Amino acid sequence: MMNKTVITIIFISIFIFIAESSSSKSFYHTKFLSLSDNTSIANHLFILTRRPHVAGTLANAETASYVQSTLISNQIPSHFASYEVSLTYPVSRSLNLTDPSSSSIKQFSLRQEIYKGDPYANVANEILPTFHAYAKSGSVSGSAVYANYGRVEDFATLKQIGVNVSGNIVLARYGQIFRGDIVQNAQEAGAIGVVIYTDKKDYGGGGGGGDGGDKRWFPDGKWMPPSGVQVGSVFKGSGDPTTTGWASVEGCERLTEEEVMKTGDVPLIPSLPVSWKDGEIILNSIDGPVVNGDWQGGEDASVYKVGPGPGILNLHYQGKEEIRTIHNVIGIIEGSEEPDRYVILGNHRDAWTFGAVDPNSGTAALLELTERLGKLQKQGWRPRRTIVFCSWDAEEYGLIGSTEWVEENRETLISRAVAYLNVDVAVYGKGFHASSTPQLDELILQASQLVPDPDNSSQTVYDAWLQSKSKAVLGRLGGGGSDYKAFVQHIGVPSVDMITGDGGYPVYHSMYDDFVWMKKFGDPMFKRHVAVASVWGLVALRLADEEILPFNYLHYADELQKSAEDLKVELSGKDINLKPLLNSIDGLRLASIKINDQKEAYLKRNKRKDSFKARELNDRLMMAERAFTDSDGLPSRPWSKHLIYAPSKHNGYGSKSFPGIHDAIEMAKQMNTKELWKSVQHEVWRVSRAIKHASLVLNGKLT
Repeated sequence: MMNKTVITIIFISIFIFIAESSSSKSFYHTKFLSLSDNTSIANHLFILTRRPHVAGTLANAETASYVQSTLISNQIPSHFASYEVSLTYPVSRSLNLTDPSSSSIKQFSLRQEIYKGDPYANVANEILPTFHAYAKSGSVSGSAVYANYGRVEDFATLKQIGVNVSGNIVLARYGQIFRGDIVQNAQEAGAIGVVIYTDKKDYGGGGGGGDGGDKRWFPDGKWMPPSGVQVGSVFKGSGDPTTTGWASVEGCERLTEEEVMKTGDVPLIPSLPVSWKDGEIILNSIDGPVVNGDWQGGEDASVYKVGPGPGILNLHYQGKEEIRTIHNVIGIIEGSEEPDRYVILGNHRDAWTFGAVDPNSGTAALLELTERLGKLQKQGWRPRRTIVFCSWDAEEYGLIGSTEWVEENRETLISRAVAYLNVDVAVYGKGFHASSTPQLDELILQASQLVPDPDNSSQTVYDAWLQSKSKAVLGRLGGGGSDYKAFVQHIGVPSVDMITGDGGYPVYHSMYDDFVWMKKFGDPMFKRHVAVASVWGLVALRLADEEILPFNYLHYADELQKSAEDLKVELSGKDINLKPLLNSIDGLRLASIKINDQKEAYLKRNKRKDSFKARELNDRLMMAERAFTDSDGLPSRPWSKHLIYAPSKHNGYGSKSFPGIHDAIEMAKQMNTKELWKSVQHEVWRVSRAIKHASLVLNGKLT
């Protein structure tokens, strides 16, 4: 039971929350929390993960039908938004290692092993062979070169110590950066193929272990078994590779294979993922220099050397590309007063195997959330604005389902979308985290103060979050790791991404990501799922029901100021004028203060409300995020139009604010020409103009 102090704090927080909410809706917001059901979440997850369900397969179509039926049973009208997209599947693959000194050949099985008592053994044959989606087909042979995590700096280190990657096959380990960037970095270094393995240090408990030092692997512990393989896509773009910028509807225009290759988003060399058991065998075949630091393995690993060789790898991969139908499921609760304003909640449904953590922990949480809202509807609640529920398909291939839907509905969403709230993985362990565009920071923190911490009933989610390493500081949405990407980076919709878990989960994208792993290690009582669904739903309810949108752009100005200060340090000694950027941020701060004052004045009117004025204020708050986009997009990345948030050029999972400026700086440092430094100044001006446009939108006046 909660202690009295915490109960008092929660009730005070609820009172504040209610005070800031529309009074006619406050009862339902409080009621929402009391309707949680962890048994329902567990049941949804069990049903969704009975079979592997890769995008484009019958099994995944069945999960779409299940989601739709659940929505309909909760009085939420729904439909399929289907697309014809280009997906790839493995036809054949092989990998062997030749030892020149003995002429012995090690043929790798490339199979994940069924464990004793595995309840899913009867459907294990439905799991696709381990592969990289969109990998280049081909057969190559070359000496093995170990490249650590395959980062730009790792290849720079190899070059510095005189190791030649050109003409060889790179062995790199998962972690740190997106696998597609590993392949691209190796390709740019001259490699002819790539093998990416799961290192025991990072995924197998060999880095010292967690949970009190427990190093056991699944099913006895949480860690990846020796034969476990992380599969995934190596496509660096977003959406169907053959329809970049438009929706993949039946009969649409498509790029040719040659045109797709020219985009730079698909690799030009073959690659394969392998287990840590196979990776260790390859590592032991490599001689040459030793690189210390983070290049080495865990406490019980042998010394890693970089090569080349003498071990020789022979890699073969043959894939097939097919146009297949994918199904997004869209459910809608229509708003009573502003039906043309959309609060959108999304989670993807497709998985490389069973997907208990990624992504169906999020799907189960979404379905339970809709059950609660269905019960509220029966009690008379109806949102002020329309709530849209989206179950995305083919996210694992490259955010395809969400991207195609956004591209098809682009103009409508630009004019009507209030916010997008994403949960991909809902739960893989303890510890709540969130990332957002900054105007939503305050709202997320407030919601987290109303939900009990599932791992310590004497405190709230916020309390536990504040005590974590992140100190309740929100991350940003510049990476490309989930379905918020099209909303933020392509059309400029305020967005949130939420998750519960600390430090990653070892069985990521392997056949061991099943219901058993979740029940034993991720969330045994499914209370963490309930907590995520509660925060998610509370944020959605306030956005859907409050008369004036709870956005605060002062947080945006503060965030941009910090990023500008970082730029000052990075450009120290360079002839780059940052004054336009700093001035534009000052202007955004003044505009944010002004609209906050206008919101406060409006809310003090009590009964003397003006629906037209409320609409005008909300439109300014909603549309200001759009102003951070530029129709030309980033240099060499025109689809990414947001000038504040986008993925790092060499790591699709990472990001920095002002991506166009940082890309230009990177190029200028490499070549150090006057023209390239001029391009840095140009990008500074572009960002400055975008921020000024956002200020003008918030001010709501013509110049």
